[in-house]
Amino acid sequence: MKLYQNERTLLLIDGANFHAAAKSLGFDIDYRRLLDLFRSKVRLVRAHYYTAIPEEPEYFAIRPLVDWLDYNGYSVITKPMKELTDAAGRKKFKGNMDVELAVDAMRMANQLDHIVIFSGDGNLRSLVAALQELGKRITVVSTLRTDSPMISDELRRQADHFIDLADLGNEIGRVYPDAAAKQPAKKRTAAQARDLAEIDDGDN
Repeated sequence: MKLYQNERTLLLIDGANFHAAAKSLGFDIDYRRLLDLFRSKVRLVRAHYYTAIPEEPEYFAIRPLVDWLDYNGYSVITKPMKELTDAAGRKKFKGNMDVELAVDAMRMANQLDHIVIFSGDGNLRSLVAALQELGKRITVVSTLRTDSPMISDELRRQADHFIDLADLGNEIGRVYPDAAAKQPAKKRTAAQARDLAEIDDGDN
């Protein structure tokens, strides 16, 4: 990783996209280790985590994670999910957080040197280009090591640096003290990972 101790750095985590990438590689993210890793290598200004939530929060499967993040060094940004029904009568949930992520990045840009985006969503390419025009260095974290890449080619080419999430597994993966009690997650295909929560996170 090309990280520098004196760089004012912001982490922007697209929760649904990042979760799908980790699951496609077969491991769980330890968000405390993730935060500690970047705090040890850069001047971390803030870490933002973006996720949509259902209108009835009690059915929100990752509520414990969101609550933990909110009390442990992350700024959690949420908005309500929209439930849609397609022509075949199937329900689909939309919760794209690209706009919120982009607004925060541009709003804070003058306070930053480096922005690390944890997402493979190709819709963010224009944001990356705009931040680069302001003289900011942009790193994107996602993965190519699935049956089909979790990161769009356009976004990867636009970013100054690309970090494959697979290379960070040993540093930010969750470590379970009792290996017998918790087996590693089964590696999924990229398509299966994208379908985990049925959240429309934008086209790659």
